[in-house]
Amino acid sequence: MQTTSAPADGAAWAMESGAPAFSPLYQQIKALMVQSLEAGEWKPGEAIPSEIDLASRFRVSQGTVRKAVDELAAENLVMRRQGRGTFVATHAEQHVQYRFLRLVPDTAGTAGNDAMQREIVDFKRLRASADVARALALRTSDAVLQVRRVLSLPRQGGFVPTILEDLWLPGNSFKGLTAQRLADYRGAMYALFELEFGMRMVRAVEKIRAVLPDKTQTALLKVAPGTPLLSVERIAYTYNDTPIELRRGLYRTDDHHYRNELS
Repeated sequence: MQTTSAPADGAAWAMESGAPAFSPLYQQIKALMVQSLEAGEWKPGEAIPSEIDLASRFRVSQGTVRKAVDELAAENLVMRRQGRGTFVATHAEQHVQYRFLRLVPDTAGTAGNDAMQREIVDFKRLRASADVARALALRTSDAVLQVRRVLSLPRQGGFVPTILEDLWLPGNSFKGLTAQRLADYRGAMYALFELEFGMRMVRAVEKIRAVLPDKTQTALLKVAPGTPLLSVERIAYTYNDTPIELRRGLYRTDDHHYRNELS
């Protein structure tokens, strides 16, 4: 996808690009940069052009570009590295691999998410149900991939099933994804989606409640009947607020807790 240069007056550029003419110029430049990210012009992990080069390309001031990049960085779409430049954010980097997984051990020093074991329990292609279609902005006739997996975390010298996840993905966006590929991949699932399918999760919305598991869930998590679990339903979005994954997880919290930092 070719990105056009922005005319200097901003309003003309907005008319050409479809952006609201009343939006500040830096937000218009930000929108144009998001288009480049979405189109894959700047790939995850790669450096984007310098502020000077971007200012020349879009025919705006360097300060306008800096404000646009500031917002992209605040939204975790790009990452600034001191003395090296600005890079497209990626889930493949170790310190951000599990940005959307917030279950942490109660005891400091306990092995974290990197040590988890993953088991694919079910993997199938089917038509989207009404609630899945609604969450992913699909039609009920559209194909989705449904995955069920169990994540086991280290505990007392072994691994204990701790998270049961069901997730749904648009079939057209993940053609070629198989249960074997998911089982073989050792990194975070979102890194696989990004590297092999060009689908980068940039934000997520979650709903959390306490629930009681059914018989199947009780067996998979190896908990006693009636054990309360933490239910986390997440819709993850790629660029331009496009929903790309629905995930419903059940979490054991007997020696883990859900941690979120607010600022």
